[in-house]
Amino acid sequence: MKKGHRKSSFPTPPESADELPGPETLAAIFAGCGVSLGQRQTEQLWLYHGLLRGHNPALNLTRIHNFTNMVLKLYVDSVLPARLTDLPSPLMDLGSGPGMPGIPLKIVRPELELVLAEGRARRVAFLREVIDRLGLAGISVVDRNISPAYAQPVAGVITRAVEAMDQTLDRIQGCLIQNGRVLFMKGPGCDPEIEEVSRQFAGRFALVADQSYRIGHTANQRRLVVFQRLDAPPRALADQAARRHRVVEIASETNTRFKNLKKLFAGRGIKKEGQALLSGRKSVAEMLDAFPERCLAWITSGDRPAPPDGAPAAMQWLQMSAPLFQTLDQFGTQGPLLCIAVPQIEPWSPAEGFPEGCSLLAPFQDPENIGAVIRSAAAFGAAQVILLAESAHPYHPKALRAAGGTTAHVRLRQGPALHDLPRDLPILALSAEGQSIAEIDFPASFALLMGMEGQGVPDDWRDEAVRIPMAPAVESLNAAATAAVALYEWQRRKARAPSP
Repeated sequence: MKKGHRKSSFPTPPESADELPGPETLAAIFAGCGVSLGQRQTEQLWLYHGLLRGHNPALNLTRIHNFTNMVLKLYVDSVLPARLTDLPSPLMDLGSGPGMPGIPLKIVRPELELVLAEGRARRVAFLREVIDRLGLAGISVVDRNISPAYAQPVAGVITRAVEAMDQTLDRIQGCLIQNGRVLFMKGPGCDPEIEEVSRQFAGRFALVADQSYRIGHTANQRRLVVFQRLDAPPRALADQAARRHRVVEIASETNTRFKNLKKLFAGRGIKKEGQALLSGRKSVAEMLDAFPERCLAWITSGDRPAPPDGAPAAMQWLQMSAPLFQTLDQFGTQGPLLCIAVPQIEPWSPAEGFPEGCSLLAPFQDPENIGAVIRSAAAFGAAQVILLAESAHPYHPKALRAAGGTTAHVRLRQGPALHDLPRDLPILALSAEGQSIAEIDFPASFALLMGMEGQGVPDDWRDEAVRIPMAPAVESLNAAATAAVALYEWQRRKARAPSP
């Protein structure tokens, strides 16, 4: 024997064609790995081995041809997880290929309900022939590639993992039940994959087992990694949510509710309906958390995703056909939309003046500029935003998106038209002309007046205007950007002022 080679304790196949290995040799190899086979199990595995060898030249089922290696690396390896952990049932063999680990597992654990998932048609035909020839019951074949859309529930998934673990967990999210387990049969160097799953699926899957083992007394090192699902699959969540919320299915563009929702793309429709459309997963989640009483309807394409558990029960669930949802999803978020109640905007009169701090007088006609200035007001602690008569509606979908979820947290007031603002109030008009903002003193209570897009502030405000210093080559800043810079300068000076 050559130095460095370990002598195998298993029988090797005879070289003579007259002495081919038989079922007894197969059973002996299993016994050497601590797995005792009954006569029926031995016969079934031997028949499976024969079918695998017979179909392999045409179907390329395995690249292992040596008898002992086939038994060890294919059949024994397939059943060892049953010795290391309790197997859930029904159990899906994901990417079963020629039937491993599913077929050997079914033979040694006949009480298990097995599902063999395989997308290649010729291998599907092979699996069905094996099941028929071996007389196996409680086992089925799913002839498709498993994707998140597959929703037939299973209690567990096992895979001789070739793809990365995070890809598998994403693939089976539609069918694995809550508290179900995923068993990965991996090689020894899978720590980076485990770390990626723990990062990407935190709160959804938990690592519950990680066992290293060898195939019998060989040098073949393996690792069984088990993750348990903590959340429920989308279909279960949808069913639960459908019991909590009134579900309305909308498939026609003539539907009255759909036509009313389309009106919310304009300020006039928002005022008439008293409602607005909010998009963006983060903004939607924050609105549900902070102002659940304003949330009127959860809008999705079909029944995914379901409203979260904490959503108010009075909120409707509008399940749109895909084309109708795309019409409403103007920004292409693909996520849920939220129909919200628009609060009454309190009027502001020049006679009341301004509270302590900085108020903003906004005449912007572009909804995105209104949203941007509201976001800046929230960021720098402005006392209020006074929407002049020329202003776009702050709950226009574009304004809400630009505001980044801050609209409901900023005090909004409805003011007069730009030309009706009195000159005796402490108002600093922002313009490309005027005194540098670095040279002025901010009053304790005042307002920043921004000009309309393109036109700027009215001529009668320019003589005493405040400007943002810029390079000579730049004529002006975007109106909303000008307001943000001015607010920053005010907040910077305020922070540096000595405490009274």
